[in-house]
Amino acid sequence: MEKASKKCVDFNINLAQVFDSDNVDKGFALIDYASSVNISCNIFSGCPVAIKNAIQHCKFNSKEIGALISLPNANKSPLELSEEEIESIVLYQLGAISAFTDAYSLNIEHVRPLGLMYKLASENLAFSTSIANAVKKFSKWLTLYGAAGEILKETEATANINIAQEVFFDKKYTESALIDFSSDINFTETELRDRLHRLIENSEITVSENNFVKVEYDTIHFDVENSLELIKEANNIVVPRPVNYNKVVASGWVE
Repeated sequence: MEKASKKCVDFNINLAQVFDSDNVDKGFALIDYASSVNISCNIFSGCPVAIKNAIQHCKFNSKEIGALISLPNANKSPLELSEEEIESIVLYQLGAISAFTDAYSLNIEHVRPLGLMYKLASENLAFSTSIANAVKKFSKWLTLYGAAGEILKETEATANINIAQEVFFDKKYTESALIDFSSDINFTETELRDRLHRLIENSEITVSENNFVKVEYDTIHFDVENSLELIKEANNIVVPRPVNYNKVVASGWVE
């Protein structure tokens, strides 16, 4: 099998997904091995202290910071939200986290949707574009993280925004290299390790036993619940670097 090793890749994790200042942020165990961090804005039911702690950890560890945004609990279906409503939801959260980054002389470099917002953005171009337009209104320099695929590429072209195609090694994929959100399959440790190695070393997603598809991607997401040993192992294969830095390297501006 021909190898297409991914020399420059970002490893991203989530932080501040706790709802009480006494909760332990499990993401801190992975921070040394990640190159970018998505900090939950937690504006609807979360803990601002967790955001502050995450910001401080990122500054101390020199990690690229991204805003982890989500949908509020509401009676209205997300796909019924107007562009104005989506814009307000996005801007409100970006404003909240930027207050913390400004206070610590840091910058937000990217934005990553979470949960249902992430799923809908991967499936619905209009919804994805509305998020992108809101992000761009906040800052045209931000990169939008999302599920690798044609929807995200079309969003890039439609909204004229920088994107980062994200993949997972612990999710079920279809033969079109799209996430199968309907599947709740749990892989064994051996399967996860094999999937991770194939993804990094061959740029291939495992879709079924002995069936793999090539995928273009910029970043790999590591779930803080089950990925500590795997992200350590991944660091032995490549040195993780933030998406924006990798794109500068690819442009030839730096080596």
